[in-house]
Amino acid sequence: MKNMKVLVTGAAGFIGSQLSKRLLERGNEIVGLDNLNEYYDINLKKARLTQLEELPNFRFIKLELADRSSIAELFAREKFNRVVNLAAQAGVRYSIENPHAYVDSNVVGFVNLLEGCRHNNVEHLVFASSSSVYGLNTLMPFSVHQNVDHPISLYAATKKANELMAHTYAHLYNLPTTGLRFFTVYGPWGRPDMALFKFTKAILEDKPIDVYNYGKMRRDFTYIDDIVEGVIRVLEHIPSSNPDWSSDSPDPSTSPAPYKLYNIGNNQPVELMHYIETLEKALGKPAKKNMLPMQAGDVPMTYADVNDLEREVGFKPQTSIVEGIGHFVKWYKSYYND
Repeated sequence: MKNMKVLVTGAAGFIGSQLSKRLLERGNEIVGLDNLNEYYDINLKKARLTQLEELPNFRFIKLELADRSSIAELFAREKFNRVVNLAAQAGVRYSIENPHAYVDSNVVGFVNLLEGCRHNNVEHLVFASSSSVYGLNTLMPFSVHQNVDHPISLYAATKKANELMAHTYAHLYNLPTTGLRFFTVYGPWGRPDMALFKFTKAILEDKPIDVYNYGKMRRDFTYIDDIVEGVIRVLEHIPSSNPDWSSDSPDPSTSPAPYKLYNIGNNQPVELMHYIETLEKALGKPAKKNMLPMQAGDVPMTYADVNDLEREVGFKPQTSIVEGIGHFVKWYKSYYND
């Protein structure tokens, strides 16, 4: 839908920048918000923003989500049609070292957004959750219809909290909200703290890569363009109440309120060692592997059931890892002049 004003939080981030670019190209007005924190290379964030600032109808605002009064003023002034919340303190492992950063951004910041939406008649709030909410669940594939009450990192717990908070606002204030559980997103302009980025850098520099759980990991790696397409489809698909929802047998993914959860994953788990082999072929160089045990907060496998996404919004991620890793390597070499 053109002529729509959208707030994208985390606009200097990996997913936020690519989503903003697509929305701008189709004619939307985008206000991009980011705090430009130093969790990873600030220059990469600025480079993503530079791309966006070359396009019409984009404005950037540097702001902390946890700044309650400034967020309230922003919503009152701008009167957004829709909001996509991709801002979060990311990273499972970092949440073990720095828990307060996650509460400030992912919990306090999120309630400020919810308040902004409910007081300013926002039509639809779409927010990033994460596959990490599945925690100790082992039934595969992971389904949004499963209960997810056993997170194993604070990052995952804050994402589950976001889902609960969003449902509360949908119920109390009839605010349409949709949560998206992303599964290991990768691709050009990606995050330097993610495996593909770290592996590529190390291999090109002839340094060893850390391979956790001795390589016995499987991940539902999802290419960035598929994530962006899914978010845009969902943004247009405003949830309504589910008249068939039963309080005797409550489905966690829907509600009598205008609330919905979706997985966005490739629906094809890949062995970590195969992922590394694919990267080695794309780079034309073998990796030196440092085999290590599982890290705290990690899970051995993720696998997304995307049936609801496919049935209700008509989309299913399909980019193969050979294609996706190829695009990433080409971008990486161009960006870093390797």
